[in-house]
Amino acid sequence: MNSFAEIIATIKKYDRIIILRHQNPDPDALGSQAGLATVIRQAYPDKKVLIGGNDTEGLKWLSTAQKVSAEDYQGALVIVVDTANEPRIDDQRYNDGAFLVKIDHHPNDEPYGDQLFVNTDASSCSEIIADLIDSSDELQLTKKVAYYLYAGIVGDTGRFLYPATTEHTMQVAGKFIALGVDTAGINNKMNEVSLKQAKLQGFIYDILQIDDSGAALAIIDDDLMKKLNLNQEEANSVVSTPGRLKEVCSWMEAVQKDDGTFRMHLRSQGPVINELAKRHDGGGHPLASGATAKDLDEVKQMFKELIKIVTDFNQKGE
Repeated sequence: MNSFAEIIATIKKYDRIIILRHQNPDPDALGSQAGLATVIRQAYPDKKVLIGGNDTEGLKWLSTAQKVSAEDYQGALVIVVDTANEPRIDDQRYNDGAFLVKIDHHPNDEPYGDQLFVNTDASSCSEIIADLIDSSDELQLTKKVAYYLYAGIVGDTGRFLYPATTEHTMQVAGKFIALGVDTAGINNKMNEVSLKQAKLQGFIYDILQIDDSGAALAIIDDDLMKKLNLNQEEANSVVSTPGRLKEVCSWMEAVQKDDGTFRMHLRSQGPVINELAKRHDGGGHPLASGATAKDLDEVKQMFKELIKIVTDFNQKGE
């Protein structure tokens, strides 16, 4: 594990820096990426700093990517934020640079890069970037940087509701508020849904399978998405909906992709579910993970495994 000082020293060495994050980015991926890029540009205006990856339509209000050419990678420092494993990096040219740095808060099951800083106690990667800035005399936390990082923290803590929220998280957020960040505007933007997404939330309660243990499953297949005129990105936005039910302890949502496979979203309010995700081409946090199921049979198998995890948790009285 490297220190903040070592990572900052590496940043200072390179004239061209490319910052990447994971595929299908959430607010923390975008916030930590844009926040880090902005603070580096402020401190070192002569450096060329690029943010790569594919845009997410529903989050363009927060950040958009830039075009990064093959030539840009030559001799560049590449920093990957908020991405636990290499297959999820949203630009598979990440190794084409001269040096690779990983900054993350997910369990470090797959270390990669020439330098890495991983803090699994952090609420978000955006919180880590805020700490990186705080450790340096050259990097300055400004209102613009704080805007991105606040959005990232709010996204990964569920507006400070999830267990990952700590006293330190609130202290960091307090610094952003002191700088005048429009926190209400960010919160309102994140809370915004389209009429189609609102209708899907209603459908979730109709199609949700709830086991007596408290495990639940919702399958959002291609037929349902066509019926509601939704794309996969819009369907992914309702992942937290089952958690509002008192009968549900842990749940998974299966969203069908264009190739017929299913993107699996796993969430929990107690039982650890990331080991289940790892067994099915995924991973993530103990209480929030993602995986892939090749077909409905695998979706059903994963639900059986989730039921056992929740049942064992209940029997232990944890």
